[in-house]
Amino acid sequence: MPTLTITTQLRNQLRAAAHALKPVVLIGDNGLTEAVLKEINLHLNVHQLIKIRVAGDDRAARTAMYEQICAELHAEPIHHIGKILTIYRENPERPSVLSDGTMDTRAVRSSNEPYTPKKLAAAGFKKTKSGKKVRVRR
Repeated sequence: MPTLTITTQLRNQLRAAAHALKPVVLIGDNGLTEAVLKEINLHLNVHQLIKIRVAGDDRAARTAMYEQICAELHAEPIHHIGKILTIYRENPERPSVLSDGTMDTRAVRSSNEPYTPKKLAAAGFKKTKSGKKVRVRR
C-alpha cells in the first residue's frame, strides 16, 4: 500500500464522511482499464472522496487494483472493506469535503433541557424539567 500522507484523525473523519456515499465507479470483469482510470480521475477531481465497487471475488486482485489506483492517481487509500474501495485526493480548487459542517451529526441538547428517551420521542412525547411526560404538538 502507498504510505499515508494524511493523519490518522483526518483519515477517520474522511471514512466517516464516506459512510453515506454510494459507489460512483464500478470496475467490471475487464478489470482496471485506462478508461476506468480516467473515470476515477474525473470523479476524484470533482468529488475528492469517492467509493469504487469492484466486481469479482478475488481479494488479492482487489487489493492490487486498490494499490494501483492510489499509486497512479496520487490518491490516498481511506478504506477497503469487501468489494468497496474508498479513496481520497485533495483538490485545492474545490471546497474541502469536511468544511461544510456535516461531520457533526450529534443531537446536542442544552444543559438545562431534560433527556428524552428515543422511545418517548418516537411516540410524540418529551420530558419536562420535573420529569413528567408531555405530548408534543405537531
